[in-house]
Parts: sequence; structure tokens; C-alpha cells
Amino acid sequence: MIILYNPRATKPRNRRFPLSIMALAAVLEGREDYAIVDGNLDANPVRALLDLLTRNRVELLAVTVMPGPQLAPAIEACRRVRAAFPHIPIVWGGYFPSIYTDAVLKASYVDFAVRGQGEETLLELLEALRGQRSLETIRGLSYKESGGAFRHNPERRMKGPDTFPWYPYHRLPVAEYIRPSFFGRRTAAHHASIGCPFKCSFCGVVPAYGSVEKMESPARTEAILRHLAQNYGVDSVQFYDMNFFLREDHARDLADRLAPLGLGWWCEARIDVMHRYSDATFEAIRRSGCRMIFFGAESGSDWVLKDMNKGLKAEQTLELARRIRQFSIIPEFSFVVGNPKDPERDTRECLPFIRRIKQLNPASEIIIYHYTPVPQRERMYGDVEGQVAFPTTTDEWATERWYNFTIRKDPATPWLNRATKRRIDNFRLVVSSRWPTVQDIRLPAWRRRMLRLLSGWRYRLGFYAFPYELRLTQRLINLRKPEAESL
Repeated sequence: MIILYNPRATKPRNRRFPLSIMALAAVLEGREDYAIVDGNLDANPVRALLDLLTRNRVELLAVTVMPGPQLAPAIEACRRVRAAFPHIPIVWGGYFPSIYTDAVLKASYVDFAVRGQGEETLLELLEALRGQRSLETIRGLSYKESGGAFRHNPERRMKGPDTFPWYPYHRLPVAEYIRPSFFGRRTAAHHASIGCPFKCSFCGVVPAYGSVEKMESPARTEAILRHLAQNYGVDSVQFYDMNFFLREDHARDLADRLAPLGLGWWCEARIDVMHRYSDATFEAIRRSGCRMIFFGAESGSDWVLKDMNKGLKAEQTLELARRIRQFSIIPEFSFVVGNPKDPERDTRECLPFIRRIKQLNPASEIIIYHYTPVPQRERMYGDVEGQVAFPTTTDEWATERWYNFTIRKDPATPWLNRATKRRIDNFRLVVSSRWPTVQDIRLPAWRRRMLRLLSGWRYRLGFYAFPYELRLTQRLINLRKPEAESL
């Protein structure tokens, strides 16, 4: 048996399909005996793992690991497994080992690390464990050699979703992953691509999953969503792709196919890409059920966007905010404020820019983060941005200081002084109170009115200092914050 483990990463109300584990299950289905343990679903996943290991002949424990919330549960489970079953090989895959490969291999409870796409690597690793091939022939695999040195095999070429089978939904209690949201009463998640052709300097997606985006065919996406709708009552979906719209012809074809399904949906897209789309394509996307699109605006200053290698102009963000309003699609703009080159100037220019967006399109949702760099493979343990030295072990990454850094809760970056950070935080508090996110479906209308009343004068006058009443009110009503939604 092969055990696929998804460590806990989120609260039950935010639970979605464990897509990375389901991708591995898809290639095992019908050819291997396997079991799935999902920490987001199982109240005691470590006990479930140990029970499976006790009752079955297990060949491999495969763990998917993202930075942040998943790391500590992954470490705890693997330590327990290693102590009780020292002969069971353990492999980590996913974003964390793809970027922090050496840190993962330093852990005594990990034997192998898979970099990038893991479906074929997993199958070949099973062959190697069974003596049918050598480890050296497996692309995308890193492991410890007999002398203790780390070996990193050549990269594996990424393949598009159409190459692999559908997710085996029948192997999961699907109803537990269908949750109510702003987009519908029964919302599922889907991933329709891999990779990203854009090379933003603050992002680690390209080093982990390649610089060529491989898209699922519109026909397959339609078929899968139709299956979910007809068999599980799904009425809405969130697409977790980095760039759901890459080509206009693909977007139009997909929109036309999704329209008959009657699904409400959300996705992520590039501002500069959609900026070029025709009104007819925008209308087709609206008609297909798209209710909200997340855009990484990042900054309101061209010099910051250039420094980030974003390939975007601030004016394009303003134009898209204005234009998309006529199609009744809500734009969700994300900003990364406090660029280390000049955090005070970046903040001074970005906050008024956000106000311009709200003036052009009041329905725009605003998400604000502090600038938090992501390590790249070529400068993994050096001084990033000249001032941040990243951890070299998984245990250090799991500490509170680096957990907060990873989730951008309180990154404590040295270039952002307290006064500037406080101004960013206060502005975010005022904006989120003046326009509480429409995605908070639990928030009654009267509480929305109360937040607007309390924050209206502050926003109108541009007075963000000392917003104690807003902080207390948001805490009392437990206002949902999209920037923390994955937790």
C-alpha cells in the first residue's frame, strides 16, 4: 500500500479538495493499492496514519507540503511515523520541497524530495524501491546518498493536465469538501493548469513548477465540472490556477462551454493579459457565471512594478478596474506594499492609488500584504533583498517567527519601520471596514452598515491613525479577511 498524506492547512469551513494528493491518486488508481489521509478532514490524522501502517504492508508514505500551516503537522506526523516504523520510506512533494529541497533532506524523517510535478516521479520512485530501476534515472527527485551527500537529479519536464487521468473523486467523501461560499451554496475547487510564463521576482511558482504554463483543454474542464455538478450537486467552483486566462481564444472557448452549466465561479488572472481582451470576450466570461477575478496588482507605482519584474503598468490596473465594472464582475486586487528599495515612498504612492481604484470601481475588493520576498533556488540561503537570511532546516521554518513570515501575518522585515507598517495596517483596517468583503457570507447586513458607519468618516478624511474602534469591532464580529482565507 502507498499512503498519500495531506497535512492540515486550514479550518473546516475553508476545506477544499486536496488537489495535490488527488493528482497523485489519479495515477495510482487502478494500478496500486493506496489510501488517502487528509488532515483537513481527519480529526486525528497521525493516529489514522499509524493505524494504516500497523494494519497494512506499506511501501511508501508520500506527503504533500506547502510552507506555513502545513509544515508543523507534516513534521509531527513524519517524526511519529519514523519513530514507530523506521523502515518505511518517506517522500515529501509539493511547493515546500520543490523550493527548500536541501532543508527537507536535512530532516532525519524524510528520505526523498520531489521537485515540481510529482505524478510520474512517484510512479518511478515506486519502481526504484522495488528494484526495477535506479534512483539516478528519476528526474525531479532529490535524495540522500549512502555517504550522506544530497543528490539532485535533473529537472523533470512539466506536462499538462490532459496528460493525466481525472481525479478519483469517488475515493473521497466529496460532500465534506463542498462548502458554501459567495459563489454558491455548494462550492468545489479545481485546478486547470500548471506553471507560469511570468517571472515576478517575489514569487516562487516558476522555480517550483516551470515557466511554461500548461493548460487543461476547455473540453476536459467542462466535462469534469459537469461531472461534479451532476453527481455531487456542485453549483459553483473556485479555480486555483495562477493564471486562469492566458490566451483569449482559450478563455472564450472555455466560457462558452461553462455557460450551460450554470455555475458561479472565481479565478485568478493577469491584468495585462485581460486588459487586451475584447468586450465580447468579457461578456462571454460574465455570461458563463464568473462573479469575481483575483488580480495581482501589487503596486500603484511603475518603478515598483519594474523592480518586481511584474511586466505591468499601474495605468493598466486603473483601466481594467474601470472597464470590468460594466460587466458586473468583481475585481479582487492584491497589493504588496513596502518595497525594500524605498518602503516609505512605495507606501506613500500606493495607498492613494488604491483610493483611485475604489473611486473608479467601488465594488473592487482590496487585499493588502506587506512585501515579503520568497526565496529562489539560486539564492536560497543567502541574504535575500540584502537583508533577509532564510532558514536552512525544516524545523526552523516551522518556528513561529518564520511561520508568521510565510503567511505574511507579521513578516518582521528589517526594511519596514514600525511607523510605515502601522500606516499600512491602519489603512487596510479602514478600507476593509468601509467595504467589508462580499465573500463574508456570514456577516449580517446590519453589521456591514455598522462597519461602514464607523469607518466612513475616516476614509473620507484620509485619517487612518489610531483605529481602535474598528479593530475592536472587527474582532467582535469576527470579520472574514480574504488575505487569511487559507488558514
